[in-house]
Amino acid sequence: MAERKVRVRFAPSPTGALHIGGVRTALYNYLFARQHGGDLIFRIEDTDSNRFVPGAEEYILESFKWLGIHFDEGVSFGGECGPYRQSERREIYKKYVQVLMENGKAYIAFDTPEELDAKRAEIANFQYDASTRGMMRNSLTMPKEEVDALIAEGKQYVVRFKIEPNEDVHVNDLIRGEVIINSSILDDKVLYKSADELPTYHLANIVDDHLMEVSHVIRGEEWLPSAPLHVLLYRAFGWEDTMPEFAHLPLLLKPEGNGKLSKRDGDRLGFPVFPLEWHDPKSGEISSGYRESGYLPEAVINFLALLGWNPGNDQEVMSMDELIKLFDLHRCSKSGAKFDYKKGIWFNHQYIQQKPNEEIAELFLPFLKEHGVEAPFEKVVTVVGMMKDRVSFIKELWDVCSFFFVAPTEYDEKTVKKRWKEDSAKCMTELAEVIAGIEDFSIEGQEKVVMDWIAEKGYHTGNIMNAFRLTLVGEGKGPHMFDISWVLGKEETIARMKRAVEVLK
Repeated sequence: MAERKVRVRFAPSPTGALHIGGVRTALYNYLFARQHGGDLIFRIEDTDSNRFVPGAEEYILESFKWLGIHFDEGVSFGGECGPYRQSERREIYKKYVQVLMENGKAYIAFDTPEELDAKRAEIANFQYDASTRGMMRNSLTMPKEEVDALIAEGKQYVVRFKIEPNEDVHVNDLIRGEVIINSSILDDKVLYKSADELPTYHLANIVDDHLMEVSHVIRGEEWLPSAPLHVLLYRAFGWEDTMPEFAHLPLLLKPEGNGKLSKRDGDRLGFPVFPLEWHDPKSGEISSGYRESGYLPEAVINFLALLGWNPGNDQEVMSMDELIKLFDLHRCSKSGAKFDYKKGIWFNHQYIQQKPNEEIAELFLPFLKEHGVEAPFEKVVTVVGMMKDRVSFIKELWDVCSFFFVAPTEYDEKTVKKRWKEDSAKCMTELAEVIAGIEDFSIEGQEKVVMDWIAEKGYHTGNIMNAFRLTLVGEGKGPHMFDISWVLGKEETIARMKRAVEVLK
């Protein structure tokens, strides 16, 4: 038999913002597909119409666009297996519900919510299964005529999957190995509801994966308990030979303490759990996003890839191409991965260092504009090149290098007290004259002339340079002194020195 083409899918529900755990699942599917020359399908699972949130689908698509995760087919991408939105596939599902019923694999149940509640009150740990279905109102206990009459009357019903008890169901998981679950612990799951003529997730997911020829299902660990049910459904349809392989990814855990990562953890510790900022249309609440918080998409991808997977070497910083090359499901962890958000900040710093100065300068321009600064682009590129190793986010550049663009209007008291000596005004006036006479205003050119002057005068180098820094920067920070004066240029350097002397003398 010819090897199957790799086809994987990411199928979110449009019920709100995309959680970062969902992003990681999509990323692993993407890496796997690209590595094997396969396809990544984008499906929308919107069978639960009550939970639909306007704008969620667009938000999810925008998130992946920003992150550089590309889909080959699906909602908004087209393809031959559509429609890719579950709510548009009602007729397809109805057909397959019928198939199961005709083969005695499913049955109709009329039990009302009140009747089910009464049973739960009567029987401890009640489960609708082989041991209880005989005492319920369903097509297994009622004459066919009565069933048909109720349907004709418009009575609401559900279709349940008929699970045979006491059967060991084997799930071969690519991460966890063989998982065996006894069918007796499973209930007769609802597969279809007449109320909205829509299937539940379980049926829709199986039918879609089969018809779209999905070869591997890579999803979160929370779906592992459902895997035996899905195996039984494939079997019931006679699709066992083309059943996809399963891989259940480890959960993303809280940065501290136990349990699954939640939005509350992000709010408490000050990091986003969504890729983009999310405005909840129902509550009006605004949640922070990685994009708006200043993270580079490449850094987010790299950070997420290593949460629950390792490349088998010590390499940490990897491009998307490198991740595609190295990715291996067998190297995914079985246990949950702590969400170390500080590592995310570290990755952002690394990617800022790696990016060309021109690119960082482009990203920095809006922040300059925000502060009313217009500067030649070449100057911005130069400054960024000098200062980017000091920041983890581009917005932080303003705090560390604003003095390159705006002359100080006041001088830091502590620095003045420490660095401005009795003779500083006199020395700076002299130095301004020396600088005015420098013809070669390159970094090296300045340094030679100034250092020779200091030596000739017998001045203390530290005192001169500290006072010089204070006049140009307004405090005791910044890179090498002659780097600063070179960027500022001769005129601006002298003007700042004279002003400081006026104010501080």
